[in-house]
Amino acid sequence: MTDDRRIYSSTLVAAEAERGRRRHVCVVDADGFSALLRGRPAPCLELRRARTGRVRPVAAATAEARVLGGPLRVRRTGRRASGDLTLDLSRLDEATAAHEATVGALIEHLSRQGVEACTNAAGAPEFDAGWSLGEDIFVAEVKSLTGAREDQQIRLGIGQILDYVHQLRSTCPSAAIRPVLVLEKRPSAVRWTALADGVGLRITWAPEFDGI
Repeated sequence: MTDDRRIYSSTLVAAEAERGRRRHVCVVDADGFSALLRGRPAPCLELRRARTGRVRPVAAATAEARVLGGPLRVRRTGRRASGDLTLDLSRLDEATAAHEATVGALIEHLSRQGVEACTNAAGAPEFDAGWSLGEDIFVAEVKSLTGAREDQQIRLGIGQILDYVHQLRSTCPSAAIRPVLVLEKRPSAVRWTALADGVGLRITWAPEFDGI
């Protein structure tokens, strides 16, 4: 769909004509088609006429498409490369399993509300989960509290998600990006909720995920 030397423009002209009749035809490029084959979303391209009269597809980069990627999946845990450091691998695996269990619970919680949890889009910060509700785009960092100091994990999660949101707001200034910190369980200290409110961050935890 991007080769000017071939007759693809006639297909695009026909697609443009159908759109003009309010019968929308989706147009994707090679990268978009590959994404669809992998089960990921692909942006529908706008059609614009060049000076030569040819109709060319142009990406319509919505804020949501620039932030959210394909459906989020729970990863398998417990596998390590033979060269991994043996700091405390049993506790590391336990924490990783707790992280993925929390991700899975979050996916199910959102699904019950008719909301699909997504990965990050290509080029976006690697947050753990994202979803959209109306005009709002939520990005979340998930932190397990198993096998680690609770205060360190929560501080790390707050720093990560605020950094991700700062980056996204710089690249998508018109988008309503909402940061969320998702914890494996209720933290023992109540002060974290007040801190989160003070920096404009939602904090929630499994299994109820109150507030989201």
